[in-house]
Amino acid sequence: MTSFYLSRKLEAAIRSSLQHYPATAVLGPRQCGKSTLVKHLLEDWEGATYLDLERPSDLRKLEDAEWFLSTQTNRLVCLDEIQRKPELFPLLRSLIDDAGRKGMYLILGSASRELLQQSSESLAGRISFKRLTPFLWQEIAAQASLEAYLARGGFPPSLLAPDDGISYEWRQDFVSTFLERDLLQFAGFTPQTMRRLWQMLAHTNGQTVNYSKLGGSLGVSHTTVRNYIDLLEGTFMLIQLQPYSRNTKKRLVKSPKVYLSDTGITTALLHLRNFEQAAGHPVFGSLWEAAVLANLQGHFPRLEYSFYRTSHGAEIDLLVSNGHTQVAIECKATVSPKLSSGNHTALKDIRPQACFVAAPVSTGYPMTEGIDVASLPELIQQVGELMG
Repeated sequence: MTSFYLSRKLEAAIRSSLQHYPATAVLGPRQCGKSTLVKHLLEDWEGATYLDLERPSDLRKLEDAEWFLSTQTNRLVCLDEIQRKPELFPLLRSLIDDAGRKGMYLILGSASRELLQQSSESLAGRISFKRLTPFLWQEIAAQASLEAYLARGGFPPSLLAPDDGISYEWRQDFVSTFLERDLLQFAGFTPQTMRRLWQMLAHTNGQTVNYSKLGGSLGVSHTTVRNYIDLLEGTFMLIQLQPYSRNTKKRLVKSPKVYLSDTGITTALLHLRNFEQAAGHPVFGSLWEAAVLANLQGHFPRLEYSFYRTSHGAEIDLLVSNGHTQVAIECKATVSPKLSSGNHTALKDIRPQACFVAAPVSTGYPMTEGIDVASLPELIQQVGELMG
């Protein structure tokens, strides 16, 4: 880990939320930088209280949570790893309603708002949810190469490790800790089955999911596979990209595509220790797709994301929409990208307002009329401008 602080894009949104909502929740996977970011922000809040709910001494303060928190209502209280004590949410609602003040609670969690359903129900109208991802490329581009970003992923301890070996060891430890400790808070899941499924999904990264086939390989039902995949999504370990469904005249693929959300976790599960090994692996193209998708969702979490694929082979990796404007994005992990006939057929079917080929180039350029090759930063800028 580095001893200096790297600014995160989400900072401004969190500061604004603290001014306008009684409670702000920052959700994201373990070790993505939530605590570091929040401790940096708390330097500007005099007298703020920080409690780590995985630290026994802090948990003891909450043995009589109502009394303790009622003594803190005049200051900002940060509750880290809130999923460890979801029973606090009704109490927070009561204290918020009594105090009627903005910026009372800053809540950090490693589970999605769906898994933290109690928070959505208890604090409806009183809480703003923010999502922190591992490093976005533009947050870290001055500190790391794109090759390292793809091979090591965006988790700070992995990406900023002194060498590939230490990075790889950290990711292996992360996977083991997730399976052997973090899963224990969820009923009905076994580490061995989850590890095997996770590795299978790494091998098929970016492909449409076949629940029955996966279940047959694992010796479990397709329903169990769905539950496991939903848990991986709920703990921010993967992204389920839904198929485009507006063109009813075409026979469209109906199953979602599944991407592991961090490329470094994918390479760790595949035992790829560095960029050279990753670049020579069949999964490399999907690593680039996953990085593009994760960065777009990190910058623009409120947009709609889907993919287009017909039974006749027409395909576009990614469609991004705000409900009015639609952008088509094809991801090519090469500096000399070309579109297939299936790509061109899909573009004729969809007729998007703009089309980009996302490639690991330093500077983009026009490919053909209406289609531009774009680097990842250029793509983010263009999508932001087009979506307003």
